[in-house]
Amino acid sequence: MGLAQYAVIASGEEWGVLHDGNVNGGYATKEAAFESAAAAAALAIRMGHEVHVSVPGRGEGEAALTKHAS
Repeated sequence: MGLAQYAVIASGEEWGVLHDGNVNGGYATKEAAFESAAAAAALAIRMGHEVHVSVPGRGEGEAALTKHAS
């Protein structure tokens, strides 16, 4: 089987999930984007794929889960 990679990325003022060159976005928080990526990854695992999920750490001045400090 193949490799399924999911990367949570900043997308403007929101968060998105990069997979196969496409960004599915519109998530208000990093956690929401991660949950979406994890659900997709679970399906890929069931199909027999190796799965990689990446989520960036918090940037300077950034709140834990959103783009802006509260």
